[in-house]
Formats: sequence, structure tokens, C-alpha cells
Amino acid sequence: MDVVLRAGVAVLERAVAYCLGSVTLVTQPMLAWPTPCARWDLRDLLEHVIDSMAALEEAAASGEVALTPPADAGDVVPGVRLGAARLLGAWTNACGAPFVRVEHATLSTPLVAGAGAIELAVHGWDVARSCGADRPIPDDLADELLDLALVLIRAADRPGRFDRPVSIAGHAPPGERLLGFLGRDAGPRPGG
Repeated sequence: MDVVLRAGVAVLERAVAYCLGSVTLVTQPMLAWPTPCARWDLRDLLEHVIDSMAALEEAAASGEVALTPPADAGDVVPGVRLGAARLLGAWTNACGAPFVRVEHATLSTPLVAGAGAIELAVHGWDVARSCGADRPIPDDLADELLDLALVLIRAADRPGRFDRPVSIAGHAPPGERLLGFLGRDAGPRPGG
């Protein structure tokens, strides 16, 4: 595995660890609670996380991602944990193929790992926020992900995949700047 791919896998591992830490907060009654993701309750968000992990696992294992509807996730909290283990196993054992095919695009493998890290870290924050917890994305991880997000996310991704950026003070921690760039308000929780 080359140095650039190793770096992509390392940031993905840290994002998965952060996401799993947030998932430990989830209890069964919370699954119907709203999330920062419009129109999704916590169960929907966790099902999306499972689907994202499966797509990233497929990218590492086969060098392709087939965009197919997710299967029924069943019990979502154990499903996220299982998905994380499978995902990390696939990326740890990745053969180092330089590219991943996603629909009609070909992306570098480290770029796919970085995009996956953004997805999982930010949704980890969404999960924590949904559970009423203040669990900032660690500064070192958020700083690295913000650099990636500035390169990866284009105007065509808004609206749709991301909301418009939220104005954040330049001296705000990297996690708040990352969340603001992705259209999330990391300010105090309602009632917080």
C-alpha cells in the first residue's frame, strides 16, 4: 500500500472511530428523533451510514461502487458496528488499486477514502447532535477533513448533497468550520 493510500486509510479509520463513539449514545427510543439531516430521523440516518459504509467497503474490495438501493438494515446500531468492522477490514487489506469506479466517474482511491472519512465523521456529529450530546469532531481530524472538503465539494453539490455553507467565525474550531462549510450549524443545541 503506497503512502498516499495509507494516509487516506488512516483518516478514514479516525473518522470511523469518531462515528462509532457517537453511535454508542443511541438508544432504541431515540431512533425516531429528528436529526440535522432534513427529513431523516435517527433510524434513517443510521441506515444511511450503514449504506455508506457498505459502499466504501465495496470500493476497497472491488475498485467499484454500484449505486444500488440499500438492503433493510434491521437493527441499526449493531448494523453500524458490523459495517464499520467490515469497512476497516476491507481498507486495511486493500490491494492498493489506484482508482475506484463510481457510476461514470473514476476517482483516486485515496480521494474515495477521504470522501468517506468526511461522510462518516460529519454523520457521526449528526448522530451525537440527534442524541442531545455535544461531541465535537476532534480538531486534528476536522482540520484534515476541512482541507479535503474544500477540494471535493463544488457548487453543483448544493443544494442536494449539502446545504449552503453556514457563516462561521474564522477563529472557530476546525470542527465548527467543517460543519459550517457543509451547511450545518454547530452552535448550541436547542435547549442547550
